[in-house]
Amino acid sequence: MQTRNVLTSADLEDLRRSALGMADPLGVAADLAEAVDEGRLAEQADAGFALTLAAEIAEVRSRLDAALQYAERAVAAYPEEDAPGFGFASALRARILFRLGGRDDEAMAAVTALRPLLTEQPDAPAYVSAALDAGGRTATAEEWLSEAADTLLGDRADSAEVGSTEAPGVAFFLLQQRHRVRRDLNLPHDRQDDLADRLEARLTQRGDDRSPSEADLLFFPKAEFDRLDPALAETFGADWDEHRARLERHLVRQAGPGLSVLRASAEGLTGYARGREGDPTDHDIQARYAQELSAQPGAHIPWPPERNAACWCGSGLKYKKDCLPRSRS
Repeated sequence: MQTRNVLTSADLEDLRRSALGMADPLGVAADLAEAVDEGRLAEQADAGFALTLAAEIAEVRSRLDAALQYAERAVAAYPEEDAPGFGFASALRARILFRLGGRDDEAMAAVTALRPLLTEQPDAPAYVSAALDAGGRTATAEEWLSEAADTLLGDRADSAEVGSTEAPGVAFFLLQQRHRVRRDLNLPHDRQDDLADRLEARLTQRGDDRSPSEADLLFFPKAEFDRLDPALAETFGADWDEHRARLERHLVRQAGPGLSVLRASAEGLTGYARGREGDPTDHDIQARYAQELSAQPGAHIPWPPERNAACWCGSGLKYKKDCLPRSRS
């Protein structure tokens, strides 16, 4: 797909949801960078977002040199370090540096600079942890998250007031990410883990006990689905049509505000399992991978779209002509 026209913020969001399922995602990444160079963004403030998306695509495709170039341009495109998106772009750059090898000191310096955001931005615990995990520093992530939780909560870890507002905030996401990291490290439950469980249960109850299992919401775009191990067919569907039909039926059953599917990748699932010495067919591994994705705002594909809007699956067809009828198949 060529993106030669002027790109709006909505276009970029659509590409974020669908690019990995296209025939030439690396071409999309290159086109995004060209759109920035050629001034083809409706809002020039979206330059950092467009370049970050290009870097994410290239990283998933293991084109790390290109991913780093895009990520460095993305970081430079943000006018201020406190601008929305700057933290994620910086953490993505650090993650790529770790994966490239030989630049660990540079990567560590970049991610260390983001440490104050752990108590300020809801998505910071996820992207900081992901960067450290890429560098084999999961224990450091646990240390940082624990210190941030202590700073944010003080002596309130047993208090009912924590997370008592309607919308989950910084404390909720910080505790949930800390809980996941500690579970990956096989650390014993502590009082902040207990609080994370209580807050998650409370949020589920607000949803009238209808919150779907995150593992059931893993969505693999067409190109990613085709890369899945055949042993996963029983879980995710024998083909992509069945995969989408299962998801659509599940979403219809759970229908409620704020639902989304989680954009996954075959390499992401197998890599997550490998890093935990687990099996990608293990439902617990799938659930934990889904939980990791759920903490990343960019992984969420909102559902449902309008009937005449592009389908959530990235096929390019209208929702009413594609996945909506699958709920009845």
